Amino acid sequence: MGLLERLRKEWFILGIILVIVAAKWEPFVGEKGGPLKPEITVTYIAVSAIFFNSGLSLKTEELTSALMHVKLHLFVQLFTLAFFPTAIWLFLQVLSLTSINEWLLKGLQTVSCMPPPVSSAVILTKAVGGNEAAAIFNSAFGSFLVSVKNFIFLGSSSSVPFTSIFSQLFMTVVVPLIIGQIVRRYIKDWLERKKPPFGAISSCVLLMIIYTTFCDTFSNPNIDLDTFSLVLIIFIIFFIQLAFMLLTFLFSTSNNSGFTPADTVAIVFCSTHKSLTLGIPMLKIVFAGYEHLSLISVPLLIYHPAQILLGSVLVPTIKSWMLSRQKVRVHSFYGGVK
Repeated sequence: MGLLERLRKEWFILGIILVIVAAKWEPFVGEKGGPLKPEITVTYIAVSAIFFNSGLSLKTEELTSALMHVKLHLFVQLFTLAFFPTAIWLFLQVLSLTSINEWLLKGLQTVSCMPPPVSSAVILTKAVGGNEAAAIFNSAFGSFLVSVKNFIFLGSSSSVPFTSIFSQLFMTVVVPLIIGQIVRRYIKDWLERKKPPFGAISSCVLLMIIYTTFCDTFSNPNIDLDTFSLVLIIFIIFFIQLAFMLLTFLFSTSNNSGFTPADTVAIVFCSTHKSLTLGIPMLKIVFAGYEHLSLISVPLLIYHPAQILLGSVLVPTIKSWMLSRQKVRVHSFYGGVK
């Protein structure tokens, strides 16, 4: 394989490196309030584009079928809302015996209670070729469930902008998805004939999200820790993500799980990713007045870019695995028919 061909094949990984370097070089461009205005271009336009793209590319029967996949949805939501927080709490009991800052540990616990994001988990699932429809449902539904849970615990008199959160989810996820499905009905033949590069489009949007996320991270004054503590917390976060990705992968690929390789991809990303968009406002409200709010926020500020970076790097590996498993399934099916 020639160098040029290799570079073309690995363009996404190279893109990740370039946008991170660019974010480090001039973070003000993509930070919140900067010239790129990510609070508008990413939060609304990019996320809406992701789900319009999904609505346009997904066959309606696939979307309907995914909504009825109750076992998959139940697993993802139970893992996200119950197992994840419980496992992290037990892990933190051990870490509390060390000299790690207690407010960083509280921050890790809050990360475990966050819902999956409504963008990165879907884009990565789509990039691999997994069950995109299931990823869409679980990302949106998970955000809704966690918002309801916090609404119950914090009380309706709280200043939490739940109405705004629900409205944003509806306008940036549900509406673009429906519009995409409607448009698809009228240009279905053209789409099947031309086969637009939906995956590449989503990957480009993801690069924009990675860029603005790292711009925010590099320019954020909250990440003001000594080098040792910062490196340690980054290591722990990557360890948690890898451990849970491996755990969900092993469970969903066991012989009696009943999940397809495409289901496994959606499960791995949706069960382990956490939302920064919903997380930061919740942290600011729950810990309002705390002098250590900045330290509590650090794990979430690190977790978000880390999950995108780790997921993006693993895309080629997971895609190769999924394609090989699908070939085995097809071969076994036709072998059984004979």
